[in-house]
Amino acid sequence: MFLFEKMVKQVGPDEALPGRDEKMVVPARHEVLGTPLEPPFPAGLEQLVVGMGCFWGAERVFWRADGVYTTAVGYAGGYTPNPTYEEVCSGRTGHTEAVLVVFDPAKVSAEEILRLFWENHDPTQGNRQGNDVGTQYRSAIYWAGDAQRELAEATREMFQAELTRSGFGEITTELAEAGPFYYAEPYHQEYLAKNPNGYCGLGGTGVACPVGLGASAG
Repeated sequence: MFLFEKMVKQVGPDEALPGRDEKMVVPARHEVLGTPLEPPFPAGLEQLVVGMGCFWGAERVFWRADGVYTTAVGYAGGYTPNPTYEEVCSGRTGHTEAVLVVFDPAKVSAEEILRLFWENHDPTQGNRQGNDVGTQYRSAIYWAGDAQRELAEATREMFQAELTRSGFGEITTELAEAGPFYYAEPYHQEYLAKNPNGYCGLGGTGVACPVGLGASAG
């Protein structure tokens, strides 16, 4: 029990590992989409960073979606600059495993991106996702701008109503303004495209999120 409590206890800034100044060097192009992994991105695109547990399966959800320009996996929501995977897994960085989703709002709405987020994991599990336990597996939305924040809040309320009707508990998803996104190691990027039989612990609740039926920013 003590080990479990330690794994799910969020560290504070004074307890976090120091990290480093050097950024992770990642591939220039997306393994599937052929687009750049790092900015600058074309004008008019939007970015949203989400955490859904292990980032391997989560990234695949979004690169398959129409209108998504590129995706990348990394670490967000914590304190340690440019952490390694091992450091994040130690629970001493404050980060969660995250996916950067860059999309064209003329082709796919932020609302639709959030629908994919809510439906493809269980946002009621706290600091875990299935058998993956630890603060690095927590559910999170890191929004860019007030419109995304309002959409995140509105869709959360709508999905909570549906989850409650289906017997699930309270959503534990962290909602916060986006801070730095630190890219993960090259072998993590588009992992399931390179390793089709690789581990994917992603599993939704089976409950639909009724976006487009009342959720709107403003």
